Amino acid sequence: MKLDDFASLKAFSANIDDNHVVEICLNRPDSINSMNNDFWAELPAIIDALDSEGVARVIILTSKGKHFTAGMDLEVLSNLGGNPDHEPARRAEQSRRWILSLQDTFTKLESARMPIISAIQGACIGGGVDMICATDMRFCTSNAFFNIKETELGITADVGTLQRIQQVMPSGLARELAYSSRNLGAEEALACGFVNQVYETQESMLDAVRALATDIAKHSPMAVHGTKEMLNYSRDHSVQDSLNHMATWQSGMLQAPDVQEAMQAKTQKRAPIYDNLLP
Repeated sequence: MKLDDFASLKAFSANIDDNHVVEICLNRPDSINSMNNDFWAELPAIIDALDSEGVARVIILTSKGKHFTAGMDLEVLSNLGGNPDHEPARRAEQSRRWILSLQDTFTKLESARMPIISAIQGACIGGGVDMICATDMRFCTSNAFFNIKETELGITADVGTLQRIQQVMPSGLARELAYSSRNLGAEEALACGFVNQVYETQESMLDAVRALATDIAKHSPMAVHGTKEMLNYSRDHSVQDSLNHMATWQSGMLQAPDVQEAMQAKTQKRAPIYDNLLP
């Protein structure tokens, strides 16, 4: 997918502004933005296109309608288990590859070169929790709630929630929510650190998130990318391994002209001007 193809998206809309901030919007409000086959085909293609082009500095993930997302669509769930006429071991191998492909969709959010901010209103259920756990930050409205629905449906959440949620809230609470499938309301989500801030309306939330994204986009995209890379690496490695990785990374990054531009801009009392990342 190329950036020009964004106009023909079915499950999303995607637009980039003059500040290099991209808004990716789940765009099926009549279906509560459920994650149908178009969703799973388009989201990784959108992220790949933005990551490859290098023009986006921040991504905002939002949605149209009363609710953020109802999670996995029935047309996708109907494929669970594969074709019963196929030999069991081969059917299981095929199912495993399918689950891995779904997981990779949200891993792309985590590994993208730019920060990704979730802006959530109303219900965020099942696969929606998987998705926002892979983003850098989460903001929500006061009527938002989060539900790890899979346990109630007789399955184990398999697209990233269980692997990431203990990184963004206390383990005991994460386990309680996963085992019970109870709703996590906005205020509780704020109190435990799952979301950064709560707003009364979607409009006020989006205004604040857009302002934050614009502030981030003013900084060197090399520095922001490096910061995201180091934070993700440090989460998954020891302090010593992370420091070693940092030293190797920084030895290359210090050759960028962005440091000199930042200092000159401060001296000259002007906004710095940075090049985008290379494709």
